[in-house]
Amino acid sequence: MQSVLITGGAGFIGSNLALELERRYPDIRTTIIDDFRSGEFSNLVGLRGDLVAQDLASMDLCARFRAGEFQAIFHLASITDTTVADPRQMIFNNVEGFRRTAEFARLSGTPLVFASSAAIYGVCRSGHMPEDQPARPANVYGFSKVLLENLARRYAAGSRHFRIVGLRYFNVYGPGEAHKGAASSMIYQLAGQIRAGKRPRIFKHGEQKRDFVYIKDVVEATALAAEANRSGVYNVGSGRATSFNEVVALLNKGLGTDQEPDYFDNPYSFYQPHTEADVALARAELGYDPRYPIDRGIAEYVKGLIGGDTKRNEQS
Repeated sequence: MQSVLITGGAGFIGSNLALELERRYPDIRTTIIDDFRSGEFSNLVGLRGDLVAQDLASMDLCARFRAGEFQAIFHLASITDTTVADPRQMIFNNVEGFRRTAEFARLSGTPLVFASSAAIYGVCRSGHMPEDQPARPANVYGFSKVLLENLARRYAAGSRHFRIVGLRYFNVYGPGEAHKGAASSMIYQLAGQIRAGKRPRIFKHGEQKRDFVYIKDVVEATALAAEANRSGVYNVGSGRATSFNEVVALLNKGLGTDQEPDYFDNPYSFYQPHTEADVALARAELGYDPRYPIDRGIAEYVKGLIGGDTKRNEQS
């Protein structure tokens, strides 16, 4: 790759992708668009590329960039806080930003990879989630991602030379998410509680299961999607569901602690009690092969968190 555009590039997934592409391709020209509502500049320390601090939903990409200027476009800009309940705010920002990006990419047939979400599946109790499972979003965030996929199919059908690939990210965790606060992964939040000497708080009775996928696997899947042979939508997860009780046990192991969970009632009616990606299609068509099962991912993540504390102590 010689030149890429990443929207939402100061966010969790976007910043990890940008820095990894620059690591892989020393001569790549990286351009990021981010309005910093949910991005963090410190995620991009070391970036060699350009950054446009602007609201994508109202930005004229055709006036700012040349058609065909980029070899690939990664659209990761989004309101990612699933508890935002204002439909207009969520849909305007998520859909209009995507619409402008897709129309710009279509002009030159530049491959476009965009972030969808496992939230479109809604409230499921068990079993793998294949891509052809009907969308039943339980909140406006998931609904906004369904609208993105609807638009993507329309754009793809209108131009057979335009590849547009959606990735349904499951529960992503790893370095670069600290700035998200309450919207960060439960793995990050529970680790923080344990490291503070507190009992980790989880919903009763800790047997809810999620497909937690490590950021390095997500970045790999996202990069692979830019080389997809056709337009489509793919799950990006680990392929395994893990209970919150298991997560607490793995965090205790990595941190050398023995904190028992503090169970409380779940206040969210839209909460997904079980997510589990069927990654067979992504494996077959993208070559995606998750390398970080939950134990390996948490062990590496915790090691980095502890290392960060050590560095801060040394600097102080």
